Amino acid sequence: MHNQRRYPYVTIPPGASPLPNPSPLQAYPEFEYNSPSGDLLNPWDHTPTARHPNGRPGELRSRSRTQSAYEPVPPTISFPEPELHRFASQRTTLHPYSPRHRPSKSDDGHGSLPDHVAASPPFTPVTPDSASSMHYLPQDDWEAPLNQLTRELSNVSLYSEEGLIRFQAGQLAEKDEEWHRLVPPEAQEALGKKEVQRQSVFFELFKSERDYVEDLKLVTEVFIEPLKFANPPVIAPDKLRPFVHEVFWNLDQISVHHERMLAALFERQLDQHPVVQSVTDIVLETCFQFQSEYESYIKHYPLAEERHRTELSRNKGYQAFMQKCSQDPRVRKRDMITFLSRPVTRLPRLHLILEHIHKITEPGHPDLEDLPLLLNILSDFLKSTQPGIAAAENRVKYWNVCESLTMPKGEIIDLDWYNENRSLVYSGPVARRSKSEMDWNPWTDLFVALLDNYLLLTNEERRTGGILKRYVSSRPIPLEYLKLGSFDGQPESRKERSEEGGILDNLRAQYKPIYPFTIYHSADKLTRRYTLYAPTESAREKWRDALVEAKGIDDVRRDANKWFAPQLVDDGSFRSPGAYTPRGFGSKASGRVVNAVSFTAAGGKRLMAVGCATGIYVGSRGDINFRKILSYGNPSSIIVLQDFNKFLVHHESYLLAYSLDLLARVAMYQAPASSLDASMEKIAGGDGTVLFCSAGRIKQRMIVVYALKSFFQITVHALEACNFSELRRTPSRGSQGTVLSFRPFGEPLYVPKDAYSVTPLAKTIAISTEKGIVIADPANSIKQMVSVVPDFSGVTCNTDMADLKTRCEDAKPLGLIRTESGEILVIYDTLGCYITKHGVPTRKNGFIRWETTATSFAHRGSHVLLFSSEFIEIRSISTGRLDQVIEGRDIRLLLHTNLKSHSTDDTLLVAMRGTKDDKDGVSDKIIELVRTAEYSSMQTPMTSTPVEGIWDEWDM
Repeated sequence: MHNQRRYPYVTIPPGASPLPNPSPLQAYPEFEYNSPSGDLLNPWDHTPTARHPNGRPGELRSRSRTQSAYEPVPPTISFPEPELHRFASQRTTLHPYSPRHRPSKSDDGHGSLPDHVAASPPFTPVTPDSASSMHYLPQDDWEAPLNQLTRELSNVSLYSEEGLIRFQAGQLAEKDEEWHRLVPPEAQEALGKKEVQRQSVFFELFKSERDYVEDLKLVTEVFIEPLKFANPPVIAPDKLRPFVHEVFWNLDQISVHHERMLAALFERQLDQHPVVQSVTDIVLETCFQFQSEYESYIKHYPLAEERHRTELSRNKGYQAFMQKCSQDPRVRKRDMITFLSRPVTRLPRLHLILEHIHKITEPGHPDLEDLPLLLNILSDFLKSTQPGIAAAENRVKYWNVCESLTMPKGEIIDLDWYNENRSLVYSGPVARRSKSEMDWNPWTDLFVALLDNYLLLTNEERRTGGILKRYVSSRPIPLEYLKLGSFDGQPESRKERSEEGGILDNLRAQYKPIYPFTIYHSADKLTRRYTLYAPTESAREKWRDALVEAKGIDDVRRDANKWFAPQLVDDGSFRSPGAYTPRGFGSKASGRVVNAVSFTAAGGKRLMAVGCATGIYVGSRGDINFRKILSYGNPSSIIVLQDFNKFLVHHESYLLAYSLDLLARVAMYQAPASSLDASMEKIAGGDGTVLFCSAGRIKQRMIVVYALKSFFQITVHALEACNFSELRRTPSRGSQGTVLSFRPFGEPLYVPKDAYSVTPLAKTIAISTEKGIVIADPANSIKQMVSVVPDFSGVTCNTDMADLKTRCEDAKPLGLIRTESGEILVIYDTLGCYITKHGVPTRKNGFIRWETTATSFAHRGSHVLLFSSEFIEIRSISTGRLDQVIEGRDIRLLLHTNLKSHSTDDTLLVAMRGTKDDKDGVSDKIIELVRTAEYSSMQTPMTSTPVEGIWDEWDM
């Protein structure tokens, strides 16, 4: 209704201070108030500009309503400086004449007005009767003091509740967002310097929490929602949801907790402004609620940052989207990393603010007891997240190294990158000296990365666009094969060019000390021995410590996660002459173990037959007293057909069969040795020399395959084992040496002269030759020769296949293994490659190089075991990944076949140098490789049923 009126004079007491509570009578009951008529109303009530504050209507309650000009005027009071009972040290009655009281104009009413308005009539509240007679300045007179009046109104607005509401809504100017700007100077003087400082820190807590919540909301409004609904899509629809989850993780959950805490803090601020007593209870309650969400986010943050950076470097659309988001004025030129790191930095900052509050809190205040509890909780929580952050940061570094690697062309190297437990242990630059003496610059700079399972030596190359590529210069060394050499060598000097690049500087010698250390591959000590040079002595020590620690952890981890557990069967029963053996003892020693097989005798007793240099010994497993049963020294093969009661021996040029039951009875002294000789059947060897033999199930039949050399050709024969019922129906031929327990399976096969082993397959047989592996079907008389694998017929138009062919021709084929995917893994002594069922190489003509040269192999489950003289290398058949390495001396796969009804019953026995070396000779240790099963944490609870009467004698 005043829109058409000129501005009236408004008398505002300069230096007046607001009240912390709406009602002065409630806030200061001990003061005796005088109510002289005509005094100004409470200047901290709502001003005309604050009747409709620009805040969040309905969220914050008002303290007092604005009085109407037409209401009766209550008696006005003169406000002394308030006595604020905060601490015992301040509980002194403030009196105008008190020594601690500083005289001000408020001691004598409202004091005088400024000079330019001092002559104005006294201010009188407007009533209906006086409204028409209100005094106004002329137009030319009131414009002069207008600016001063506006400043006075602004100060009153800040000191009132309106200023607090505008602060909480984020509508104050940045310079006004301070506690001292919202509290009159008189109130600040009454509180004292230390309490003013404490309230300022409280205000900083409120302000930082408000800004933090706004930033969390901004992430959703500016980044997440536009990214989800972008058209055209910035990220492929099938990858958008995982990307948003990976980058922003659980920010929404954290935001909910802080919105609740901020609402409680703002309510506490409104209730207690200008002197907030404590917020410890609010923060403590929220701290217990958000710990799990913060722990998850903080530990994941390095991964989220790296995912964002990776997408930013690869996706131009994402780059444009980020550029568009940065134009939002609320972002204030901050990038995405700043917003993603806000939860990571928020709790440490909150801890610092609360710690500051605790330091400046007066004695006797409850916060002195409560704040340490909250600070300890926050501190312990932050410390507990540090290992998670370090692990995530290490994970990011690991990813960066793996993504920058370029492996040698054609070679399949499974570093197990995608295993969640993989990590980067240490990395850094080293130098290596060239072996060539003609090289004018013999030094090569390398980047070496020590993973928790491999050591990588790489050459770095920086490409355009800042892309870093690391080329693996030498095959990765598994930690199982890595050995440490000398780390205490004297420093050497490396000649370098001057960085200034002058002509004379290039002529001068610039030398830099470097520190050598040696590492080598235990399976190839000479050709894979590396002398590397660290830039400093401390760097060399760090490499030594990192290598020792990584190998120690790797040993422990692999020992606890063995795929095949070696179990000792015997160590001492079989001996060879040694350095301490007396003369003449050699005739009594069994000699070196060459093969062994275990079987089950009648009655369920487990026995083992061991082929040695002096014959075949049979005895119980675990018993040191083995009995020599057959005098076939160094048998080439021992085969047990448990279901057909047959014991086959390949010795020199003969393949013989004995009764398995009689063999066991003779070993246990239950039958004479002559009975065993009477059960002998000669399978082959009379009309030629048996070169090799094997047994397996072909087309659901038990087949014995052997190669017979006669004159200038080699033929492969297949015999089917028959059980006892079938033997009785077989007509007797009545001739000496006729084989009764086996019958021919198919026709003989003519194979190359260089054949040396055979492997039964599901329907065919694989014959290993020097030029490859021949696949043949003995039951198919029309087309016996199927193919030679691998099939390199397409080598003329494929360079990768040509390289694979060259490598395979230089290697010795050992056999074939069928994989679960239908591919076939061809086993060579130095490598392996995958082919289709038609023999064509797959996987881009790639190959797997073994870490050692294999002499034999065995297939068990999903793994292939490669045997050399010092190592047993266990690899995954499907990927070629190295899963386990077993070390030993003079390792031998005890060539045998124990074919029962189920292949899982086949025991795998290995011989190696034993631990005993005394007058009895050097022992051979026989171990069994037992396949392990994954331990499940979900164990069935152990329950026991009490046995009736078990406690009777105890009267229980």
